[in-house]
Amino acid sequence: MEKMTYRDAGVDIDAGNKSVSMIKDAVRATYRSEVMGDLGGFGGLFALNTRNYKEPVLVSGTDGVGTKLRLAFLLNKHDTIGQDVVAMCVNDILVQGAEPLFFLDYLAVGKLDPDQVAEVVTGVARACKESGCALVGGETAEMAGFYPVGEYDIAGFSVGVAERSKLITAARVNAGDVLLGLPSSGVHSNGYSLVRKIVFEHKGFKGSEYMEELGKTIGEELLTPTRLYPRVCLPLIRDFDLHGMVHITGGGFYENIPRALPEHMGAEVDAAAWEMPHIFRLLQEWGNVDWAEMYRTFNMGIGMVLIVSHEEAKRIAAHLEEQGERVYQIGHVTEGAHEVVIKGGVFDA
Repeated sequence: MEKMTYRDAGVDIDAGNKSVSMIKDAVRATYRSEVMGDLGGFGGLFALNTRNYKEPVLVSGTDGVGTKLRLAFLLNKHDTIGQDVVAMCVNDILVQGAEPLFFLDYLAVGKLDPDQVAEVVTGVARACKESGCALVGGETAEMAGFYPVGEYDIAGFSVGVAERSKLITAARVNAGDVLLGLPSSGVHSNGYSLVRKIVFEHKGFKGSEYMEELGKTIGEELLTPTRLYPRVCLPLIRDFDLHGMVHITGGGFYENIPRALPEHMGAEVDAAAWEMPHIFRLLQEWGNVDWAEMYRTFNMGIGMVLIVSHEEAKRIAAHLEEQGERVYQIGHVTEGAHEVVIKGGVFDA
């Protein structure tokens, strides 16, 4: 009888070992001084420096990339997906006032391609370094027969720390507070089921079509990675009095802003306060999507919202502009129904 091996069943341990060796340097480059040990352990070790905090609170978050992965498969481009998964996690814990400390990723593949894995995980490591958090561990699972060859799924998990007195909760928000918007880098990682339906099913694009309005191909635009906000926002958390923060992800403005508000407060947003990126106008036009649906699904050019007093709004805007950052006053907090009302711009057209 012929002897069988794990490789015969579709799992190549040698390829897995090769992929680990290819990412070692990128992973080690993310290490903070608190990281203990090295790659290869059963768990990542991180020694929290409690001397820096009076009452440290750990804040954790987990997320994936979603159907944006379909574009990576279609265009065979995998170097940006790693930033997406990191951003979706660290941006979420950031809005509660937490500094990202460390990150772990889980990558499941149909057939392990060391070059593809290295491309994805190097992107994860690069984004971790940019966010100031260590990539302390991960898992690459070769699941033969479960995912098609060439395809994969990726998810991440991040842990951060905040001083209890600096935790950002809805309890700090007041009626009349100002909403400051920080620009997104594009569509980020939400709404891609609708994006794919419009762009690839309805319009029949392949991804390589050059769009004059965008200055790049539609595929390049849609694979632009989610912006990482820790570097710009952590100094604001430390030096200013932030009443609230909102990461505009799935659910857009209508679903996410109320998450940062008390039950008896809502918000009014001025859609004319910032210039909408061209990609959103194209998606709306190509799909004949109602504008309310667009603002319920996408970030529309605003990826992070800060909720602050009038006095702090002026100081924060001046600080950000000195750093070369764009910031927009996009609305204010209102008394009453726990909902978002959007006016101006396309809503008044």
